[in-house]
Amino acid sequence: MNKDNLIFLDTETTGAGEQDRLCQVAYMYQGEQYEQLFKPPLPISFDAMAVTHITNEMVDGQPDFAGSEMFNHIKELLAKGEILVAHNAKFDISMLEKEGIEVPKFIDTLKVARALDPDEKIPRYALQYLRYFLNLQITGVQAHDALGDVIVLEALFDRLYEKAKNQHGDNAIAWMVEISALPMMIPSFNFGKYRGQKVADVAEGDKGYLEWLLRQKEEAAANGDTDEDWIYTLKAYLK
Repeated sequence: MNKDNLIFLDTETTGAGEQDRLCQVAYMYQGEQYEQLFKPPLPISFDAMAVTHITNEMVDGQPDFAGSEMFNHIKELLAKGEILVAHNAKFDISMLEKEGIEVPKFIDTLKVARALDPDEKIPRYALQYLRYFLNLQITGVQAHDALGDVIVLEALFDRLYEKAKNQHGDNAIAWMVEISALPMMIPSFNFGKYRGQKVADVAEGDKGYLEWLLRQKEEAAANGDTDEDWIYTLKAYLK
């Protein structure tokens, strides 16, 4: 596998809302690692600090991301057709877009992992959960640190690529890009009172629950926490 045109990227942010911005970026490209803190245009929330351990004092005096050397490098790579790889990529892409970087082509390892698991053998698809569930051999990496997450991301991509290659051969990367750009149907609930049950079965027996859940997901999306796969799934069953 040639990964020379892949950018493995992760951002840490001031929060997960519509107004939130990035405060740390890390990426790996052609074997080189890049990582830097940036001064965001709004304070880091306490909720974000509790996850990332990045404080406002740590970013005070750091440069703005827009116009930085890292900004210019990422923008240049994407403009020439390189592929961004991220986990739950739409979130990181939204953060880059707020800074003025367009991402034409990307691979979302969360969607790829879900697509390669049609029998739902994996209970959750969070990056760190997959790290341990798939027994990825990584040591000395801290969760919710941008560079640490990038290292886990690359290892996860390698595992998913091998499985995708078995199914799609030399078209594995193209398939990953295609899957990543499309909304996906979610077969079963992995949360709430219907955990473990098929969405189709719940739609038959408790359509009101799906209507309520859709409202919750759409309200969350309005605040920047978009879960497009669940929204797509719920709308499909409520037609």
